[in-house]
Amino acid sequence: MAVPDVAHGAAPVDPVTQQTLARHRVRFLTSSSLPMDAAVRRPILASWRRSVEMHVAADEVNPILTVDPELDTPLTRAAAPVLQRLFSVLDGQPVSIVLTDRHGLVLSRLTADHALERRLDGVGLAPGFNYAERSVGTNGIGTALEVGAPTHVFGHEHFAERLEDLACAGVPIRNPVTGRTVGLVDLTCWQKNAGSLLMVLASTTALAVQESLTSQAGAHERELLDEYLRACRRTPGIVLAVSSTVGMLNDYARKALSAVEQSHLLTHAREALAAGRRESVDVDLPGGVEFRMLIHPVGEPGPTAGLVVRVVRREGSVPGQRSAADRPARPLPGLVGTGPLWLHACAQVEQHYLAQEWLAVLGEEGVGRLSVLRAVQLRRQPVPRLVVLDGEQSGPDEWVRPLREAVRLRTSNLVLQHVDRLTSPQLRSTCELLRELRDAPGPTPWAAVTLGDPHDRPDLQELMRLFPGTTYVPPLRLHAGDIPALTRHFTRRSSDGSVLDWSGDAMQVLIRATWPGNVGQLHQVVRWVMARRRSGVVEPAHLPAEVRSISRRSLNVLESLERDAIADALADAHGDRGVAAAALGMSRATIYRRIRTFGIVDPPG
Repeated sequence: MAVPDVAHGAAPVDPVTQQTLARHRVRFLTSSSLPMDAAVRRPILASWRRSVEMHVAADEVNPILTVDPELDTPLTRAAAPVLQRLFSVLDGQPVSIVLTDRHGLVLSRLTADHALERRLDGVGLAPGFNYAERSVGTNGIGTALEVGAPTHVFGHEHFAERLEDLACAGVPIRNPVTGRTVGLVDLTCWQKNAGSLLMVLASTTALAVQESLTSQAGAHERELLDEYLRACRRTPGIVLAVSSTVGMLNDYARKALSAVEQSHLLTHAREALAAGRRESVDVDLPGGVEFRMLIHPVGEPGPTAGLVVRVVRREGSVPGQRSAADRPARPLPGLVGTGPLWLHACAQVEQHYLAQEWLAVLGEEGVGRLSVLRAVQLRRQPVPRLVVLDGEQSGPDEWVRPLREAVRLRTSNLVLQHVDRLTSPQLRSTCELLRELRDAPGPTPWAAVTLGDPHDRPDLQELMRLFPGTTYVPPLRLHAGDIPALTRHFTRRSSDGSVLDWSGDAMQVLIRATWPGNVGQLHQVVRWVMARRRSGVVEPAHLPAEVRSISRRSLNVLESLERDAIADALADAHGDRGVAAAALGMSRATIYRRIRTFGIVDPPG
């Protein structure tokens, strides 16, 4: 299989020049703040803040050295043939292949270019050194491990200035049975040579290492994993698997259920395993939804046995419809959508509000967490207004001072947004002030926090204990039926009086898109289209490359990256498949096949 020239492809699209980014970095290091319009990617800015909090040096690189590290591990043995194959195919390109453990300790490095190898030696990117964020700040290894997702860091996005001439793409490697991160594959090259497929190749390599790990798993683990994956392919809904040492949930379950609900399901499944049950089990989750667990035993009864469980909603049980209190009597003001999961989230927020129980609202960025809270406040208590503080936009003083003032006045309900972006000192101050608000005599204002996954930040647990209620707002892809109504709503809001219609084909493209940015991304797409087409009918060709694919099946992370790379290349080539194929290092036959597979629509001529 031919590997594209990752070190000399088209550079990734960057909204600012490296020089502008360098100025933003200097300003951040000197003032710990940036202007609202500073075009620094959100994950990078969050990482810069973490680096400052951990007192990482910005003017030097001093990775932590482990004396006599254990480099011969199951991960290195599984990864060795995969990395060696990639190394031989890269054929002297200035790209270094790095393998680390889950803590950022470099286990191996393969570099064919002598100049790049000397450079990496100079900054300690070598076996035995640790490249976690706490060691060297923002970088493709440490930041990817910190956020638990594929991450690229280019040039001046690095926290340490000595890394500014490098570019890196890191992808976590997950245990195929437990799903936990066990290590990371990183590709590093010169920043000036960074190609658009660096991340795609890193993802491909990480996936190949995971497959190698699968082949090393024990027979009982492999049998359980095979049955689990088979069930995931056959079932579009919730699937889980448990054994004495393993607990797995598919992506649908992780997105559709709150962390509390996931824990309840896994607990019920383990109880069923311990009791030797082989029949269906009915369970009631905290959100008021009744489910049935369809159990499939795997292996012989005993310590190596396991269960694969499909979870379906019991007939007549609909989220938010168990009692009248579980659902709003009428739609919340200003909100659009009728999807069951969306309505269930709205009902839960309102229920916690009526009970005056402090609430943690979880969900991905852009799902509408703050919108739901504002809508509930508007309907139930329009005066006084809701006080909203944003942890993402606030420095230390800008956060603590208004929070202390709100606690002193005690007259308004309070929403603390993006609390997972706060520093540890800010979290400690927040906990102290909220306890003061809660424990003071007299009526206590209602409070809510919004965040992603609290398990990503262990230091959030003290804060979370102050918020006994939890509601999960689903991502847009889990209530995609609301996309037409949302699209029309955003079109009306953005219209200056002109008439713009959306064709059925264009709407189908929007419905089938993955929407990693959720409702916020859909709003931006509508604005993008309306800036270029003020009247008439919107067709698929008028949509931006990020959504111009119509896939008949769900795509995994690697396929999504490949689809986006092809769509962007086609847009850059004005639809010329030959030019796009050459830019991506693909043959014409391959790009034609992938276009059909992903259903990519030609860009407008």
